[in-house]
Amino acid sequence: MKVIGITGGVGAGKSRILSILRETYHAEIIQADEVAKELEEPGQEGYLSLVEQFGTGILDETGSIDRRRFAELIFRDENALRMVNEIIHPLTWEAIRRRAGESRADLVAVEAALFDERSRRLCEELWYVDTSVENRIERLMENRGYTREKCLDIMKHQRDRQEFLKLADVVIDNNGTIEAVKEQIAACLK
Repeated sequence: MKVIGITGGVGAGKSRILSILRETYHAEIIQADEVAKELEEPGQEGYLSLVEQFGTGILDETGSIDRRRFAELIFRDENALRMVNEIIHPLTWEAIRRRAGESRADLVAVEAALFDERSRRLCEELWYVDTSVENRIERLMENRGYTREKCLDIMKHQRDRQEFLKLADVVIDNNGTIEAVKEQIAACLK
């Protein structure tokens, strides 16, 4: 089994890469955001830790985390964001490591916006999906209905290209056609 990491900024087209890997190469896809959301479901370890740290004020009337209210809290307060990351990131990466280890697929692709030196070690290779800022903005406006200003605001809070490139083993240029992307992926997996 081969485990690869897929990373890149918002709007870079990581979903396109994952789709190709799933459909063409029968890869098992593990998305860090989805794993983190599962850990934040009522009764799960992440949920319990967040409620212990931030109190029941982060919950909605059903007892689930009120994602909108909680997001507003953590993005206004850097200390709160740091605490959430300290709670959720280790749990998420442990769950990802476990799932990858239990997989029966020949290829596992782990998608995450953030890899660090420790999480990077889980993967044999880390692929950075590289796309121009203008293409990213265009995709986000079209696919998510964001304004240009919202796109730029989100991007300014993410890692810059150079930080991604420092950790990456492979750069997938996602500015062109899907055929060009498929050729790059095929070459990487040979």
